[in-house]
Order: sequence, then structure tokens, then C-alpha cells
Amino acid sequence: MALKIGQLGKATGTNTETIRYYERIGLLPKAGRTDGNYRNYDDRDVERLTFIRHARGLGFEIADIRLLLELSETPYQDCGEADRIASHQLAAVDRKIGQLTKLQAELRRMISQCRGGQISDCRIMLALADHEHCETDHS
Repeated sequence: MALKIGQLGKATGTNTETIRYYERIGLLPKAGRTDGNYRNYDDRDVERLTFIRHARGLGFEIADIRLLLELSETPYQDCGEADRIASHQLAAVDRKIGQLTKLQAELRRMISQCRGGQISDCRIMLALADHEHCETDHS
């Protein structure tokens, strides 16, 4: 199946500029060209771009996606490296969840202290202007 860049984008839910970017940085191989100089993609490109999009959706960094793609080229090797990469990503997600939980608690506290009135007396504005008015280190 031969696809132009717009068709590949539609098939994978990817913006054409993102596809070009992935080609420039080597995540996607350079596309062949038609006689009319249009990029020409095939089923392997759809599969690879789908993999990349899914990995990005899970928060993997480009460097890790590159390593995972390299691993996929040797399907019979041990999957320990893939496990290490995914475990590292899970730890990063856990850290982010912890930080977001702190942010959530601080925002709830700030909002609960706001009793209406004028901006000059607003507890939310006071806390935003001076971190000392926050109860947690949420940075």
C-alpha cells in the first residue's frame, strides 16, 4: 500500500509536520519519493509511526523510543532492556503523580481559604505572590 504524507497522517492521527520532524531526527526512515516528488509510505511506516505515537502518548522520551525501535529490529533477543526503559518511565510517571498530588492539595487549600471579597484581600492572590503563604513545597 502506498500512502502520501497526508494519508499516513490520517491513518495514524499524526500531524504532517510531526511526520517530517520524525524523519529529520531519524525515528522514521526517509520516505521514498514518487515521480512527482511526493513522499511515499508503506505499511511498515504506518506500524512504526503507530508505535512512536503510542510510546509518546505514554510519555517516553525520543531517546528511549529510538532505543525501543532499535530493540524491535532484533525480535529474538532478551527483553531486559525494554523492561528497564519501561520501568524507568514508570518511575518518572510516579514522580510526576506525586508532584501533581502536592499541587492539587495546595490549590485546594488556597481555594478553600478564599472567601470572596476584593482582590486586594484575596488569599489566592496572596499565596501566588509569596510562596511563604503555601503550606507545602510543591515546586
